[in-house]
Amino acid sequence: MAEVHLYTDGACSGNPGPGGWACVLVAGASARLMSGYEAGTTNNRMELMGVISGLEALKRPSKVHVVTDSTYVKNAFTEGWLEGWQRNGWRTSSKEPVKNQDLWLRLCHLQRMHVLSWEWVKGHSGHPMNELCDKLARDAIKDQAGVDVRRDTAEISK
Repeated sequence: MAEVHLYTDGACSGNPGPGGWACVLVAGASARLMSGYEAGTTNNRMELMGVISGLEALKRPSKVHVVTDSTYVKNAFTEGWLEGWQRNGWRTSSKEPVKNQDLWLRLCHLQRMHVLSWEWVKGHSGHPMNELCDKLARDAIKDQAGVDVRRDTAEISK
């Protein structure tokens, strides 16, 4: 099973407002940088899309170490939120409908295909890959378009 690092971030100009997501997939000496844009969205949706897009880009089941600055996304997996929401018919502990259920369902499907581990990093704290993802997500908002490029990992660590 291939081992991959997936770095992700999401951004929103206003919340809701125009948003961007980004991810960087790193496998060995290869990296793939991706980002996307949505005209009307929320920051949480963009955080989810960064992870979803990275996992959907994988061609075969992989061991994926996901690095994110989103406690919303990470904690859903590591703190049992997803299991609770599903057990409660996609309702929160306060009986409210779970927001972004459409994206959570996509992510649940992807989780069954891959072996995921999670790492939280503080945003805007100088973590090089998190800073790169943040820049790509903000550029997607500014350009109203995303990117999909391949690089050598040495190129992106400069």
